[in-house]
Amino acid sequence: MKILHLDTNHELLINQLNDLGFINHQDYTSSKEAIEAKISDYDGIVLRSRFTIDKQFLDAAKNLKFIARVGAGLENIDGDYAKTKGVELIAAPEGNRNAVGEHALGMLLSLFNKLNKADAEVRQGKWSREDNRGVELDGKTVGIIGYGNTGKAFAKKLKGFDVSVLCYDILEKVADDNAKQVSLQELQEQADVVSLHTPQTPLTLHMIHADFINQFKNPFWFINTARGKSVVTADLVSALKSEKILGAGLDVLEYEKTSFEALFSSEMPEAFQYLINAQNVILSPHVAGWTLESKEKLAQTIVDKIKAKFC
Repeated sequence: MKILHLDTNHELLINQLNDLGFINHQDYTSSKEAIEAKISDYDGIVLRSRFTIDKQFLDAAKNLKFIARVGAGLENIDGDYAKTKGVELIAAPEGNRNAVGEHALGMLLSLFNKLNKADAEVRQGKWSREDNRGVELDGKTVGIIGYGNTGKAFAKKLKGFDVSVLCYDILEKVADDNAKQVSLQELQEQADVVSLHTPQTPLTLHMIHADFINQFKNPFWFINTARGKSVVTADLVSALKSEKILGAGLDVLEYEKTSFEALFSSEMPEAFQYLINAQNVILSPHVAGWTLESKEKLAQTIVDKIKAKFC
């Protein structure tokens, strides 16, 4: 079987696939049109998020047997159409779940202790202790929306704290020893912290909007290490201004390009301008699952799944 690699990944991925007898080619620079012109020669594709795999691309890929994405989500692939063509979809959510769980916890603790604000002030020679008095996580109720790989990893990281952990998921019976599964209404009534861990689907697109936010009984802190387009940023900003949301840790943004490699290319949206100036907001460039360890784990997960399906 011939595999075309469209993005760079950990070297073990190609090395181990070579050892398994696959023929591996790499093309990290050609246009989508150029890839389409030769994709019929290949049985498999390995990519991250370089471009969208749509119907036109899939029609050109006449011999394609699988698409492997070295990451968690598959929203950049027309999955339904791929399945009608008999193409296997492979993802690696197990590979970066620990990294995402740690990042979410790091963001939360940084928000509670005002670390980004305090750090900036000390660097400017300002020594303001009272204004940087923090909040403790102990005694709080953490609500996790989406209890799959990363949601479970985040809950596991919270085990060392005296907190109540609730989870909400559209699937039944996903709870474990680290979280109690509840209805969305119950989560909204009790949560002091909300962490989003959902994939991007039609159900989750813009799910965090004004009405959703206002259903929460108490003001809360918000963490998003999932997908930026699940949040209506303007509504998030309004909630930050009204203090319905006390602070936000955002690893992903509504304005990201589909490749996740850049932000908007046009004028900066007003809501984003507010976020970058807000002292109770922490931003990172979609790197929650982007650690040295996860790079290797993601690649190994893809190799293992390809091996299990096609060897």
